[in-house]
Amino acid sequence: MAKRIFQKPRGTRDILPVEQKYFKYVQNIFETVAEDAGFRKITTPTFEDSKLFMRGVGKEAELTKEMYVFEDKSANSLALRPEGTAPIVRAYLEDGMQSLPQPVNLYYFSNFFRYERPQAGRYRELWQFGLEVIGDKSPLVDANIVATVWRMYKKLNLTDISIQINSIGCGICRPKYVKLLKKYYQGKLAKVCADCKKRYKVNPLRLLDCKNEKCLEIQKEAPQMINNLCSACHDHFKTVLEYVDELEIDYVLNPKIVRGLDYYTGTVFEVWNAKDGAQNSLGGGGRYDLLVELLGGNKTPAMGFGVGVDRTIEEMEKEAIVFEQDKNVNIFVAQLGSKARKKCFKLLNDLLDAGIGAEARFDKGGIGDQLKIASKLGVEYTLLIGQREAFDGTVIIKDMASGNQEVFPYEKIVKVMRKRLGR
Repeated sequence: MAKRIFQKPRGTRDILPVEQKYFKYVQNIFETVAEDAGFRKITTPTFEDSKLFMRGVGKEAELTKEMYVFEDKSANSLALRPEGTAPIVRAYLEDGMQSLPQPVNLYYFSNFFRYERPQAGRYRELWQFGLEVIGDKSPLVDANIVATVWRMYKKLNLTDISIQINSIGCGICRPKYVKLLKKYYQGKLAKVCADCKKRYKVNPLRLLDCKNEKCLEIQKEAPQMINNLCSACHDHFKTVLEYVDELEIDYVLNPKIVRGLDYYTGTVFEVWNAKDGAQNSLGGGGRYDLLVELLGGNKTPAMGFGVGVDRTIEEMEKEAIVFEQDKNVNIFVAQLGSKARKKCFKLLNDLLDAGIGAEARFDKGGIGDQLKIASKLGVEYTLLIGQREAFDGTVIIKDMASGNQEVFPYEKIVKVMRKRLGR
């Protein structure tokens, strides 16, 4: 009987070492830009009370229906986090962050879980980077998050992207607009897709977010929220755009950007691949001035944005972005003979203790095989100890680029290598 080979669950993936360089690079860029702008990192639990998302995101939201929900041994209903904002607001309230100087600027880099149809760049376990500003209603906060996100993508050298921005109003002007929208769609329901028939009843704004070709045609003549904003929302959004203009950031005023979660109000925006458009949104966010109060706190304004890391990396690969990596391993330690092997083992650990990245392959007997491995690893130097060097207490330093070799006393090697590597 053939042995069973286990496979990863559908919609998940192994992030192999060759791909980890992208994750490390993207995470470093995002976190550096965020921290330079005054954001501080937060990590919330992988699972939360499922009611947190039911209340915060909305029971009828598509995201809520995609949650992985389970009961623990105490019959508590828990959910693997499908998004980052509701858990951060929960932490803001539970951990007393409302007593800190406001606003509180937070960022995260975490994995999330959604039971949706897997496709290119879309996984059931996905990675996101996010920014959250809690406790400031100023339109400058909105503009600053747009600027921070734009800066992140520019640092990645991605050129084929665009900012799509809109306002979806507030509790005063949005209900009036929704009536207008439903009136417009009322006689067209026979022509829309099955999902839009449901959206008409449950979340009419999402009618504008549908990518179905038939629905796209109907959307063209739909009334626009931006023409139906109350004076407060109009003034707020106008100021946001003025400050984004001040930074000369390219953006598109797009009335179809509505976002999919119930907690959004006012300014919303997405980052798109300019060629693929809405079919390949790299991230999205906006204001959620009602969420803190909805989850049990005082009325508190807030703004956030989530970046799809998987899709961003996919975009980097499509654009063939080249970047320099910090090289951890610059030295290979090679040996010949049992006495030399002990000396090399000691040398390897002396280098690592000194903070110098080094590798060895102690199961390889021949120097030739070891040098081939060193060449494949792309190290700058190989340190060789043979039987003679083990007896003399010396080490050969081989420059892998030039092929030049020099001999130094064992006790000076760490100091010499630190100098050569600029440590």
